[in-house]
Amino acid sequence: MEYLPLIGTVTLIHLLSVMSPGPDLIVAIRNSLVYSRKTGVWTAVGFSLGILIHISYCVAGLALVISQSIILFNIFKFLGAGYLIFIGLKSFFSKSSEIVVEKEEKKKDISALKAVQIGFLTNVLNPKATLYFLSLFTLVISPETPLSVLVILSMIMVLIMGSWFSLVAFFLTQKKVQKTFGKFQKSFNRVFGGLLVSLGIKVALGE
Repeated sequence: MEYLPLIGTVTLIHLLSVMSPGPDLIVAIRNSLVYSRKTGVWTAVGFSLGILIHISYCVAGLALVISQSIILFNIFKFLGAGYLIFIGLKSFFSKSSEIVVEKEEKKKDISALKAVQIGFLTNVLNPKATLYFLSLFTLVISPETPLSVLVILSMIMVLIMGSWFSLVAFFLTQKKVQKTFGKFQKSFNRVFGGLLVSLGIKVALGE
């Protein structure tokens, strides 16, 4: 009972953070629209696995080390920026292919492993995620918080991440949404690609 306010606070903060625009949302939208609902859900699984990494090193105290080391943080930052720019360019220059809603089996899809990998790398290489979890684990979650409570908080954050982006995938793969996307797929790919490249450049140039 003593830690219920903490659990409620972290749940609300994390939900708002997950719903805010960023690389995860753009990649989730693109994978759901370009590929399939299944790929969108597996991408969400990748995001969830990514935040497990962030949570693990925060609990171990490594986030503080990274934040205090300019060299380590810059290496991490440029890796993340490079990956965002890479997938952004890939999206921007991709050829549009007609999406046939009635015959989903004819759509060229990617494997579940590839979708998880994209989601995982997008999340784990995002330096802003490092700063977010560092702030969460220093300003909100006390170092004295019992391990059992940390486990509960971790499970809640993972479930929120996976559930929200799975809902995004389910919504975006409705037939009406897909039909609209099918007409403007080339433009959407360029918009998503441009946004990812812009985010990558912003991350690379950020302090």
